[in-house]
Amino acid sequence: MTTPLLEVKELFCERDERVLFEDLCFSLNPGEIIQVEGPNGSGKTTLLRILSGLSQAFEGDVLFNGQSVSEARDEFLSSLLYFGHLPGVKATLTPEENLRWYCALHPHTRAEGISEALTNVGLYGYEDVPCHSLSAGQNRRVSLARLYLSDAPLWILDEPFTAIDKRGVARKEALIASHAEQGGSVILTTHHELGLRDNLRQVSLGAPAEVV
Repeated sequence: MTTPLLEVKELFCERDERVLFEDLCFSLNPGEIIQVEGPNGSGKTTLLRILSGLSQAFEGDVLFNGQSVSEARDEFLSSLLYFGHLPGVKATLTPEENLRWYCALHPHTRAEGISEALTNVGLYGYEDVPCHSLSAGQNRRVSLARLYLSDAPLWILDEPFTAIDKRGVARKEALIASHAEQGGSVILTTHHELGLRDNLRQVSLGAPAEVV
């Protein structure tokens, strides 16, 4: 029996004395994509922060390759690409410098693809502009460019299609599909109706949480 890349066991989380989810169980294998669904306030972002190791406010277990994420933390973090609501870029650096800094710190990246990545997110011509001079949307696209540079086994993406036009959405969907086809695993939230079909499952948060 193959060990899942990521496994969630009996996860429980509450916020402000309100239960967001309980007894949540699911697993993610290489090549699979999971979309976390649910109404606003159901805990989608909270779940992704737990899965990425950014929050410890939960009960239950999160396993990476059969080991607790806390015990396999170094291996887990080196195998993870996390995209959250904040852009996570250094304002004093340019888009190109930010991505070179990212590639220097993270394995599973391809620094030689930075120029192409910036072009793919619509930042051609802005590669040498300090990020503090860019708009909030442009800074978000700097962060999104990491997807074109990373072949990390696990991608955790919180609303990766926000503020992107239809052409950009299609490119990101194709990139996610390609990552899965090459054996990568993806967990994401989005209000966008995905055109992805292969190897896609849903985890629906609410009362009760449901895995489809």
